[in-house]
Amino acid sequence: MKLLLPDSVDLDLEVPPGVEAIRYSITAPIPEEHTDAEVLVVWGNPGDQLRDAARRLHRLRWIQTLAAGPDAVVAAGFAVDVVITSGRSLHDLTVSEHALGLILAAARRLNLLVRAQVGHRWAGELGGLQPVAPTGTFRTLRGAKVTIWGFGGIATTLAPHLAALGAQVTGIARHAGERAGFTVLSTAELPKVLPETDVLVMILPATDETKHALGAEQLALLPAHAWVINVGRGATVDEPALLDAVRAGRVAGAALDVFETEPLPAGSGLWDEPNVIITPHAAGGRPIGAAALIVENLAALLDGAELRNVVER
Repeated sequence: MKLLLPDSVDLDLEVPPGVEAIRYSITAPIPEEHTDAEVLVVWGNPGDQLRDAARRLHRLRWIQTLAAGPDAVVAAGFAVDVVITSGRSLHDLTVSEHALGLILAAARRLNLLVRAQVGHRWAGELGGLQPVAPTGTFRTLRGAKVTIWGFGGIATTLAPHLAALGAQVTGIARHAGERAGFTVLSTAELPKVLPETDVLVMILPATDETKHALGAEQLALLPAHAWVINVGRGATVDEPALLDAVRAGRVAGAALDVFETEPLPAGSGLWDEPNVIITPHAAGGRPIGAAALIVENLAALLDGAELRNVVER
């Protein structure tokens, strides 16, 4: 059995006898002599390279993407009998850390402070004496109502950190319940939750169902002091609607790590908004525990057992 490993990440694997691990370049077509591979590991592969692999890897049985969201692999057109497993859980620590950083940056107005620093201006209005319990504004996580839309592994890692800083955390997911000690409501409850939200954290995957899930209708329900944070997928937010809401003051601002088109086009109005924080899809990028997941799933494949993180198509 041939196992193809991408050159975009260091993977130190101990493979069982009979399995040949071969590194390949993610920026070039799979060499012809390796198109008989049965396993393909994907990390950062461009869309055209994946589509080429979908056409030419004629013995493929399983694809392990190290990305939390499998949308790029699903869109490449691999045969329906090829099992796809995602990298869910590999990015919980890094993405939750980045999300926390964006939330704190928004609360402490680091975006405006950096602009003032660039202009050599002492932003006295943002320093000095401050109210202990500010109202009608998001300036602290103490007592803030944080809604996390998409309550999976990243959210369950992030939520305790927010709670430790005094936030009241509510989750939104397809199915209601309690997860990691936090109340999770169904998406049907959004109209009730959004008007009381100080910070809306988006961690949704990109699917047909979630495309532009946050649009003008949902943004209109948020209070004017609310901030939107997106560390999920760019396609889940209607960017023109969000930009309009920020410009009109209907929401206070947004901190975005993902965008519908990446890199974000230079002509996007988001770049110039003082109350929009932009990071270049930097939340993840480090699949922690990737080797262990590959080895675990490889063993399951060889044993005919169920693989972990199977993507439903």
